[in-house]
Amino acid sequence: MPDEGLGRLETGVDGIAALLIDPAAWAALVTLIAMEVVLGIDNLVFISILSNKLPEESRQKVRRLGIGLALVMRLVLLSTIAWIVGLTQPAITLFDHSFSWKDLILIGGGLFLVWKATKEIHHTVDPAPENGGVLDKTDVVISNVGAAVFQIVLLDIVFSVDSILTAIGMTEHLPIMVVAVLVSVTVMLVAADPLGNFINKNPTVVMLALGFLLMIGMVLIADGFGMHVPKGYIYAAMAFSAGVEALNMWSRARAAKRKKPPEETLH
Repeated sequence: MPDEGLGRLETGVDGIAALLIDPAAWAALVTLIAMEVVLGIDNLVFISILSNKLPEESRQKVRRLGIGLALVMRLVLLSTIAWIVGLTQPAITLFDHSFSWKDLILIGGGLFLVWKATKEIHHTVDPAPENGGVLDKTDVVISNVGAAVFQIVLLDIVFSVDSILTAIGMTEHLPIMVVAVLVSVTVMLVAADPLGNFINKNPTVVMLALGFLLMIGMVLIADGFGMHVPKGYIYAAMAFSAGVEALNMWSRARAAKRKKPPEETLH
């Protein structure tokens, strides 16, 4: 973004009043909110997967903590717009290819997501302890609470940088960015528990969600190497897969209902 554009990010009271009566500003706000909500799905799926590994009484607290940290990070990044824009400038060159700090953050986050999703898929497929012993649930829970929060913070950083750079690319008005971030994070907060509970109650959805995280991780790595994959293709694939899984769940529910004895069905 040019330097003269950065100057318009600092909008005073008069500027905000002008935005309120500007149809283009409202259109930009609606578009940006929709984009931020869609981008927040990745963050929310990851938080849901991690929180569901904790004891039930800790899940809601960890989800809200993770989403709250995501909000804080996004607002902090918005307060340092010039620095954020600087993340897109070349930082290092390897094998005749220049990488910016944004690229390195996306590659690091993508590798972490691929590692985490692969590990969780392995655990889902083969949940038994490798040593054949009895798992000490107390030790696992204690370590997982801290580990879950730490991992959520790491991915919050990656998704927040991606989210704010997307916002900067769509509008140059800071108030619009702030409102869009606040609305999108509020939607995440409202959807966190229903989504987490839904994933927890449907084991096949867990594998689908892990597959999403694996795909998102690969897309982040590709983005970091300069091979941009349009987000629309990614979310269309996710929506199609979710639709197929919804049909499978509906089919299984109807099959289970038909197998019930007649007297049980009447009740």
